[in-house]
Amino acid sequence: MTKRASRRGLWTAVVLAAGLGGLALVAPPLTPGTIESAPVTVITTTPPAPVVPLTPEELSARVVPTIVTITAPAGFTTTAGTGIVLSPDGVVLTNHHVISGASDVTAVSMSNGLIYDAEILGYDSVSDLAVLRLAGATDLPVAVVGKSAEAARGDAVTAIGNAEGGGVPVPAPGVITNLGVTVNTRNASDGSRNQLKGLIEVDADIRPGDSGGPLVNAVGELIGVSSAGNAVTDRTETSPAPQSYAIPIDTALPIVDQVLGGRSSETVRVGPTPVLGVAVKDHADMPVGAEVVAVSFDSPAERVGLTKGAVITEFGGSRIASSADLNAAMSSHRPGDTVAVTWVDATGQPGTGSLVLDEGPPR
Repeated sequence: MTKRASRRGLWTAVVLAAGLGGLALVAPPLTPGTIESAPVTVITTTPPAPVVPLTPEELSARVVPTIVTITAPAGFTTTAGTGIVLSPDGVVLTNHHVISGASDVTAVSMSNGLIYDAEILGYDSVSDLAVLRLAGATDLPVAVVGKSAEAARGDAVTAIGNAEGGGVPVPAPGVITNLGVTVNTRNASDGSRNQLKGLIEVDADIRPGDSGGPLVNAVGELIGVSSAGNAVTDRTETSPAPQSYAIPIDTALPIVDQVLGGRSSETVRVGPTPVLGVAVKDHADMPVGAEVVAVSFDSPAERVGLTKGAVITEFGGSRIASSADLNAAMSSHRPGDTVAVTWVDATGQPGTGSLVLDEGPPR
């Protein structure tokens, strides 16, 4: 394993062993006229075995084979990230911002060196999580999952990932400095912003490329998914201490289960992403709805007659009072679905039409 370089880019169950032993205290023989009573049994329990932290070498040997490095081209940019293997057949957990907008995603297993095409099974952009499956993967080592609820301030942790996109896993040790933190993040590739809540704050030096990688405790158990950091260029003794954040694994796993169960919701998208082809904002004046601020060329929206300034008031039979309503209505549809749309254009004229949703990259 290599050490973290000094120049970096700016970005934004323990097993308890217990034994039972018993000592029976038997009373002397009963004499006539006495009342018979049951023997008294005293149970002694051995204390839990102390937790023995792994050495850095042992920890890396345990964790590195359970990760993949991810490459996700999107337009004129390519995002590098990390993924955590959750099943031998290649179910992988990573960050949504790693695969957002990507046309093709590939992953390299750190256990066998093979390159896999990665199918995006689903994602939650609000929680910044995505679930992938590596095509044709078998017998991959999987992460040992711990419980983030058992984490505490001062616990030793290590983040391991594809730091700076170098393709070589690099460990970043540290300690937990806070729990339940809310942060506003900025995607270094497209500038988009998101607010993440309930995070684990650590002083590990998490870097671009580490996104989606594991945060593990002292015995190598997965307790978080690395998501954001405050890495600085030319770190010196006077530079601020690293301050990085991970999504608790207790938060992430229910979303994984939801995706694998095929259950879309307002924030969780399962399967291919449908595209309407508009950018919208809330329109608080009458009529209330989702106001179109941009329309993509040759998109379903343009083909049905939607233009800038139009306010979408109904979509697929659902009343639309905000941009969030439109996103929620879209979440119940798939590419190829035929959907009825009602709107009022910028001149106040009503419009209606039927469109077929295209397929696009995850957003």
